[in-house]
Amino acid sequence: MLLVWALLVALSLPFAARAPSALSANPGTLTNAESARVSDLLRDKFGETDTNTALLVTRSTPGLDTAPGQATYQRFVSGLRDVKGVTRVLPAQRGGLGSRDAAGTLALTVAQIPLQEDGKEAVARIRAYVRRVASPALDIRVTGGQAIADDFTELAEADTKRSEFVALPLIALLLLLVFGALVATGLPLVIGMLSISVAMAGLYFLTTVMEVSTFAQSVVTMLGLGAGIDYALLMVNRFREELARRGNAAEAAARTVETAGRSVLFSGSTVAIAMAGLLLPPLSFVRSIGIGGVLAVVLTVLASLTALPALLTLLGDRVNAPRLLRSTWAQSAGASAAWTAFARRVTARPLAVVVLSTAFLLLLAVPASRMKTGYAGAWGLVPGVESRDALQDVRDMGAGGLLSQYEVLLDLEGKRYTPDQSARFQAVVNDLRALPGVRAVLSPFLTPADLQAAGGGTSDGLAALSLLTQRSFSRDRTFLRVTVVPDDTLRADLAPAFEKRVRAVLEGSGSRFLVGGAPVGGREFSEAITDTLPTVMLAVFGGTFVLLLLAFRSLLIPLKSIVMNALTVGAAAGVVTWAVQEGHFAGLLGLPASAGVLDSSLPLLLFAVMFGLSMDYEIFLLSRVQEEHLAGASNDEAVVRAVGHTARIITSAAVIMFIVFTAFMFGRVVATKSVGLGLAVAVVLDATLVRLVLVPAFLKLAGRWNWWLPAWLDKRLPYLKLEH
Repeated sequence: MLLVWALLVALSLPFAARAPSALSANPGTLTNAESARVSDLLRDKFGETDTNTALLVTRSTPGLDTAPGQATYQRFVSGLRDVKGVTRVLPAQRGGLGSRDAAGTLALTVAQIPLQEDGKEAVARIRAYVRRVASPALDIRVTGGQAIADDFTELAEADTKRSEFVALPLIALLLLLVFGALVATGLPLVIGMLSISVAMAGLYFLTTVMEVSTFAQSVVTMLGLGAGIDYALLMVNRFREELARRGNAAEAAARTVETAGRSVLFSGSTVAIAMAGLLLPPLSFVRSIGIGGVLAVVLTVLASLTALPALLTLLGDRVNAPRLLRSTWAQSAGASAAWTAFARRVTARPLAVVVLSTAFLLLLAVPASRMKTGYAGAWGLVPGVESRDALQDVRDMGAGGLLSQYEVLLDLEGKRYTPDQSARFQAVVNDLRALPGVRAVLSPFLTPADLQAAGGGTSDGLAALSLLTQRSFSRDRTFLRVTVVPDDTLRADLAPAFEKRVRAVLEGSGSRFLVGGAPVGGREFSEAITDTLPTVMLAVFGGTFVLLLLAFRSLLIPLKSIVMNALTVGAAAGVVTWAVQEGHFAGLLGLPASAGVLDSSLPLLLFAVMFGLSMDYEIFLLSRVQEEHLAGASNDEAVVRAVGHTARIITSAAVIMFIVFTAFMFGRVVATKSVGLGLAVAVVLDATLVRLVLVPAFLKLAGRWNWWLPAWLDKRLPYLKLEH
């Protein structure tokens, strides 16, 4: 068995190493969405193949108002035109976009560079050229949709590596405290790394058939480390107990699989069900995260049930060597007197405990009702990242709307445009230009403001007019194009109101129309995810209910588990909304205060991962309650004994999970930091307030109803024995 795993890992490592660079930060598109139809028409009817735009922000010393400054800038622009992949350069001119400092020695200008379809390689070449020509006299930074996406991908990979680097030593130290022996300490880490290596190779092969999200790598690492160490902790602990009782390593390993292994199988199944819920949204971006999550969980369970028992069988007594610590904290599955006493105090006043605990969780969940989602773009990166800082400079110059343009197509319903329709066309343009928040409208009806918004100065007006006229009419003259440029970058929560005003004008024009552009695509993407969230939740609830029904042969236990896990998820989502979206303690957490929205995939991702992992501790506890109850203990005594036996394992595992998730909060991608924060909060709440306080109190209140099952259903369900 170990040779099979060694061969599998050896074959996986080369592909696992290639996976991060093959992942994508592109949020994806919806095939039948309005923005996708606009993009298709721009390509097919207008011949628009260079809509992927880069923006360059330059700072020159001396300033661009001086002859030396202009000469330096023009040499830079001339070389930029020769970079492969750049189709044209629209340099900023004197009199165009720009701003100076108080002394007038510095100027910021914007160069707009439409790119060919392979924008990633083009931006890489542009950045290489910029690094080559940049000097103290000419500082250049690159931003734009492609540059932002590239930074997302690069930083997500770096953040994951940094998280592993930070978390692993701390986890190793904690495991040493738990086991006291060096060999036992290393086993959970080995299982985690086995599952991560093979799962990352699986992600690489997935990238060959579909677009895979950069977040999939973070999910694989979180689940591989967190759940893998969790399960190995449970099994190694049980093996040491069985080895002390039986003395034979093979028998102890077999009994470990029959008992703790069953808990691992059911726990992993609940996590897999939750992650499989991400396969329901019609977006390859989200589905790839779900596939990565399921892959990580399946491999983690498989390694825990095959590779780990094989290692334990070979090690035998050596699993306890060398013993470095003699502490008894969490080193056996024997009942803890302190936790048993704690459980008796909790169950002495169950009603008060249930009411107060539930009220506290609901209070934490309140901010989640104000959650706003969308594609955060550059604002989903922390300050200090080139593409984000450059975009902030563009905003400061009043040109932030260049990356929030709305593309409007007026459909002439198969009729060709004629000069006598000019007045009607111009009226629509004028009405759009008059809207609040509109900086310019790009159309054949050019104004100086429109020309400046296009990135040029008044000196090249004829060339700009020719370009704008060409881009405004489809080749068959049956579509008219208008580009609306807002006066600033539109945050995801502000874009819908702006779009509503644009559509109101178009509806009054009497023409058929389509509206596209990055803000519309972001809104459609966000709505597609949000609209599927109820379906995903119902599917996960249903699958979890059936699994727990089979495991515990009870109707109340599955319902209680789902409700209490939902409370944990809601509370953690509320904390994330309060901290990330609303900016409370943003500086302390290393979060930007300007995001204003959560990444649109975040609620779905948080729900799937948090709900699945919360079930781990639920099954660890309930399996012991059921075991004690079936052994003849009363309901109340079974609850107390179960807490006494499992609390040390649950708290030890929770601390490890907390370290894994907290490590992701030190990254530079806001969505990854948000996931880390949400999961860290969830695991703390779940392993303390919910699992060791709320659940025991509820089980005490429910009494014999905990194990009620209708006779007709009892006869039809297969019998599964679940032990821990």
